[in-house]
Amino acid sequence: MTLAPPPLSLDQILRENFRLAEFRPGQGAVCEAVAAGSDALVVMPTGAGKSLCYQVPGVFRTRSRGGTTLVISPLVALIEDQVQKLKTLGLRAERIHSGRERDDSRAAFRLYLQDELDFLFIAPERLAVPGFAEMLERKPPSLIAVDEAHCISQWGHDFRPDYRLVGERLGKLENTPIVALTATATPAVQDDIARQLGLEGECRFIHGFRRTNLIVEAAEMPPSARLDFIAQALAPDERRPAILYAPTRKRAEELAAGLKDRYSVGIYHAGLTPAAREGVQTGFLGGKLDVIVATVAFGMGIDKANVRTVIHAALPAAIESYYQEIGRAGRDGDLSRAILLHSFGDSKTHEFFLERDYPEVTHLRAVMKALAAGPLMKDGLQAMLDGKGISPEVFEKALEKLWIHGGVKITPDEEVTAVSPSWEKPYLAQLTHRQKSQRLMAEYPASGGCRMLHLIRHFGEHDSDAPCGLCDRCAPKNALSYRPARTMEPMERAIATAVLTSLAGRYGVAAGRLFEDSQSIASTKDRSVFERVLKSLEVGRFIEVQNDEFEKDGKTIAFRKIYLTRAGRSVKASELNSLEVAEAAPQSAQGALKTKKRKAKAAVAAFDSSGASAFDSALFDSLRSWRLDEARKRGLPAFRILGDRVLQALCALRPQSESDLLEVPGLGPKLVEKYGSDLLSRLSAR
Repeated sequence: MTLAPPPLSLDQILRENFRLAEFRPGQGAVCEAVAAGSDALVVMPTGAGKSLCYQVPGVFRTRSRGGTTLVISPLVALIEDQVQKLKTLGLRAERIHSGRERDDSRAAFRLYLQDELDFLFIAPERLAVPGFAEMLERKPPSLIAVDEAHCISQWGHDFRPDYRLVGERLGKLENTPIVALTATATPAVQDDIARQLGLEGECRFIHGFRRTNLIVEAAEMPPSARLDFIAQALAPDERRPAILYAPTRKRAEELAAGLKDRYSVGIYHAGLTPAAREGVQTGFLGGKLDVIVATVAFGMGIDKANVRTVIHAALPAAIESYYQEIGRAGRDGDLSRAILLHSFGDSKTHEFFLERDYPEVTHLRAVMKALAAGPLMKDGLQAMLDGKGISPEVFEKALEKLWIHGGVKITPDEEVTAVSPSWEKPYLAQLTHRQKSQRLMAEYPASGGCRMLHLIRHFGEHDSDAPCGLCDRCAPKNALSYRPARTMEPMERAIATAVLTSLAGRYGVAAGRLFEDSQSIASTKDRSVFERVLKSLEVGRFIEVQNDEFEKDGKTIAFRKIYLTRAGRSVKASELNSLEVAEAAPQSAQGALKTKKRKAKAAVAAFDSSGASAFDSALFDSLRSWRLDEARKRGLPAFRILGDRVLQALCALRPQSESDLLEVPGLGPKLVEKYGSDLLSRLSAR
């Protein structure tokens, strides 16, 4: 008689398969719920051990019930990293994504069908491949893990339209439990994730956002002074390794050039080849580089425990992304720093991108009106609207938003059909949410009270009301950016008087209007001086600052409204003379560094001015034909593969290598990884 094997325990799997003595705080409860078959939503910050929350119950369910854990992740680098780690532990893991050869992907799926895998990782677009979802229905996984789940939600800071379809494509696997995991999700995003994935009565785990070893500070500083400050801040050995986040590729290159003579510096952004980025990442992880200067393209899935400092060289776009990035400091538990350098002008960069990515609602209405008579091919629709003043760039964005919000259906052959008039409300809601996210981020540096409490409450965690005792609000003299207060200078007192005079007899005035009023007596147009004075008046309780908003052309415009308090109505000159402001950061002697213009921009500009006759129409047709084939294979509209502007730029630039491809506007590293070899093959054949 054969004895049945003893029942498995989660603790046993943790010790024997993952070589860990015990769960971290919060992990055990998640693993128990998921192993028992409950749907779960897990929100834990970077470094808290989210991966184990699907891996341990995944092994448990595979060993006790058979089948495989299916892991859906939008990041190829993260997939590769996780698969390698699981294989090192002796677990059976494979992956299917666009970076693999077709034969390798087919072999991986055969192993899945034969129950010879513990984990199968896939990119979300794999679910759109004809027949793949149907195959999963016939051979359901034992558990589904959706990583980086915030990408599903239109309220998330990293929303990806293709990822939003995951819930719909998994809908027929209703008997398989789903665990959704993310490092950054506000309560609104949490609710949307649960709704999109159809999580039924899910267990929700929001844990670990308070970092007890992180000194968080924010300093107002003009861009020209930031390089000098950063160089000095990183000088002590104990403040490195460090990650320095820059707002743009150009700024990343400038900062790296300014630091390279003092530190071993690597630069990382989406304009580099995959090989170059891999080399920089490997050098940093291996300790050969002290400092990484990067855009937000760097960091996802990076596991380096001893990062001592994370500096943001400009205001980020959202608190969610900011928190995720500073979470890469001090994952070993030792004391670390997160420093945010900002000024009023930083918000303008984000406003520019928001206006670019969200066209006026009137443009979207024009597209829908043109489709009222029936379906049109995309080229014909674009030509019709171009004659009405809607540029190709705006048209592409408008069509994409209509597709995302269900206003139109687009076939792989690019036939566009109007399908629903209900697109406008969700479009405007998403735009309003983006505006609010930017506003909350812009307000964060000036917020009162403990920085850590502000952050954890943003994510819906209320562990206690205890301040951290470390940040620049709790312990200001310990901050590297600490500047002693001083009494106002004559010009600042004049601006303060102008503000109070403008408010007299009026019930609330917009901050922008007050700034314009103050310019009649100010010798500088530096908005930061005005903002510093405004903050001092608020601290002195002479004014009250409230957030407000109004509607214009279908958009919600947010602004600050300033009110005169009772003390402000009767303020005396002596009180203004004693009012204090924080010392302004010194200007850098070096000033901002200059960089050369991209050759790609010049080439595309020349192409734009010369017209269609300047490029090879046969090559353009060849690229469009390739794009259509790809769209049909993936079950997506052709413009979701590459837009016409990208194809036109390819014709103008004729790139000959992966490095050249990355110089083409609209082609990032992910697209080059997916389509680079095919594009180069087409280009070299002409």
